[in-house]
Amino acid sequence: MSYDVENIVIGAGVIGLAIARELAVSGRDVIILERASHFGSETSSRNSEVIHAGIYYPKGSLKAKFCVEGKYLLYDYCHLHHVPHRNSGKLIVATSEEERPILEELKKKAANNGVEDLTYLSEREAAALEPALRSSGALLSPSTGIVDSHQLMLSYVGDIEDHGGSIAYNAPFDRSETYNDGHRVYSGETVLTCRNLINSAGLYAQEVAAGIGGLSQDSVPDRYITKGSYFTMNAPSPFSRLIYPVPNTASLGIHVTLDMAGQIRFGPDQEWVDHIDYEVDPARADGFYEAIRKYWPELPDDSLLPAYSGIRPKTQSPADSMMDFVIDDERKHAVPGLINMFGMESPGLTSSLKIGAHVRGLLEETGRL
Repeated sequence: MSYDVENIVIGAGVIGLAIARELAVSGRDVIILERASHFGSETSSRNSEVIHAGIYYPKGSLKAKFCVEGKYLLYDYCHLHHVPHRNSGKLIVATSEEERPILEELKKKAANNGVEDLTYLSEREAAALEPALRSSGALLSPSTGIVDSHQLMLSYVGDIEDHGGSIAYNAPFDRSETYNDGHRVYSGETVLTCRNLINSAGLYAQEVAAGIGGLSQDSVPDRYITKGSYFTMNAPSPFSRLIYPVPNTASLGIHVTLDMAGQIRFGPDQEWVDHIDYEVDPARADGFYEAIRKYWPELPDDSLLPAYSGIRPKTQSPADSMMDFVIDDERKHAVPGLINMFGMESPGLTSSLKIGAHVRGLLEETGRL
């Protein structure tokens, strides 16, 4: 079978769906190729479901810009489309006097990114908001929230289909070749031709890039992956807001999040791995108890239960500092009509609508739309 379509998006995670939605809503012909039997079956459904404020990212980075602008787009979208969400707020907690200066550094970093609503709380003020919390002070982030990621993606799917786009499931990208100022794409027994090809394959973006005809692999960054495990407990949450310890050099620490039903979740931790495996090792709970009790000393013994794990695609090695999203068009790799995306990890969910608009903008700037 052979099909002709203007735009092909590879990957039906939250970012791929948001890109396809943006194209479809703007009147463009689009189809998503998804290797799995359902949308958002990996990174997009295995995260904290947090609407991030944009605090931690380097000034001027895509992560900072897209997160700060994307959260407002996301809140508006969820309200308009009745996607379950809650602007719960979060506390970033110092658990010792030595950590208090980090709060001031974070407040300045957030302001540099345009996040100017953080409020410093004393130990007493933080405890008044969250009585179970032990701290030496905290930052209140009122624009942080949570969202039902499945319902969000389902809404994106509805928008795509309502505007004439489609998703092909069980349709892995095998390879492509340049064709008539565009691309001929092979997926099993199906051949598709398109003007624009968008690689939003997440964990598999480098694998997809290896099969794209005409693309120099020198433009493809190495992939590194980290596994994050989550634990829960069979007891009501003592917190009504998200609780984050001050970040360390490796991660944002073992934090508290809540789902839309109020169920508490702890995590993720960070484990650099060399293969994709979603099993949760119950022994990892040992490190969780120590980390959580720094801000919640009353965590009961033997109360943590394995929940799930997620895996993030990164472009930095364990020895590197945080790296930005990589979103390259033909001005970077010289392949007309191709957009490659690598390292699309957090805050990808928060940024998804903004990323969709950005990708459409890149295609317009290069005369592809």
